Amino acid sequence: MATVAAVSPPAKRRRIDGGKEIAIIEGLPDHVSEICLSLVYRPSLLAAVCTRWRRLVYSPEFPPFSSLYALLVDSNSDPARVNPAIRFMCFDPVSSKWDPLPPPPPVPPLHRILYRHPSFVSFNFPIQCVSAAGKLVLIAGSNRDFSPAISQPLIFDPISSTWTSGPPLESPRRWCAAGACGGAVYVASGMGSQFSPTVAKSVEKLDLTDHNRSNWQKLRELRDLRFSREAIDAVGWRRKLLMVNVKGEAIKEGAIYDVVNDGWEAMPEEMVAGWRGPVAAMEEETLYSVDERNGTVRIYNEEEREWREVTVVEGGEEMLKGAQQVTAVAGKLCVVTVDGRIVVVDVVAEPAKIWTVENPEGLEPVSVHVLPRMSRLNIS
Repeated sequence: MATVAAVSPPAKRRRIDGGKEIAIIEGLPDHVSEICLSLVYRPSLLAAVCTRWRRLVYSPEFPPFSSLYALLVDSNSDPARVNPAIRFMCFDPVSSKWDPLPPPPPVPPLHRILYRHPSFVSFNFPIQCVSAAGKLVLIAGSNRDFSPAISQPLIFDPISSTWTSGPPLESPRRWCAAGACGGAVYVASGMGSQFSPTVAKSVEKLDLTDHNRSNWQKLRELRDLRFSREAIDAVGWRRKLLMVNVKGEAIKEGAIYDVVNDGWEAMPEEMVAGWRGPVAAMEEETLYSVDERNGTVRIYNEEEREWREVTVVEGGEEMLKGAQQVTAVAGKLCVVTVDGRIVVVDVVAEPAKIWTVENPEGLEPVSVHVLPRMSRLNIS
């Protein structure tokens, strides 16, 4: 497995000032200080106190806080002529800055992954990226020959700031269902260079928590070919994967995969009815949807089998119109809209608060994911 890592000097847990060590908190051993400061809810408060606390917040010894990771493309390129470059960046909520991720392995070459094509001016080709077990996984896309651009996933570990090339897929694919559940990555259906019923019904799994597993595992096939029409999300929810075969206003069909018993069942019509835009599960327990047409946020009640509207601040639904992708973590939804904005919804607040995250200059998001922050050893 190929690995690319950022080369950094060893971390220093204490500053040396005139030959004298400076403790994190005067009068306490460093390990006790680390425990005390780790109880502070907002790391940004610690980082604002002094340099040595700021260094601690980004060190391997300190519990990592969550950061926003994004797959982005150049927004300044001419969509009629140029396929935009793909970039990965991380938004640090403590410093409020976007930082680039270390460069990934050269295979597959990112510049060959298709996002725009001059023959399809109003259409963006899907690039499928998921998060699982605290890692970011680039898993599917098309190349300029309209064949699968990725034969083996690229996996980024924020804690070590390293990329690895995962094991090859038995059937490289594009336009598939991709998602994660319980620390494992799943791909289902889709198509290769050409349509194949075998690929369209196949399902594969890669468990990122099992370090002894080096290959994808084949799972029970889908019952039909209806999930190969476009790229869709497989939403991990209560040890199941939820998939709805098309986006937009078309008539939909849903399927549920039981990851424990390796079995398929039909999705209840009441659940399918809520798929009016992107859907995500908060901590794989609570389902939220964002209506791409009117920006309405809904939460699913399993007992009543119904979707209930979440009240948002005035004007919030307007900001969420055109929702394309959503991730849900720690009481917040992070939404990518069709006009290239990143919108955050605090669904814990009543009414739900909404704000935007400014994009990196010259870039627009394709998808966003919430993962632990990258370690940063050179902090001033």
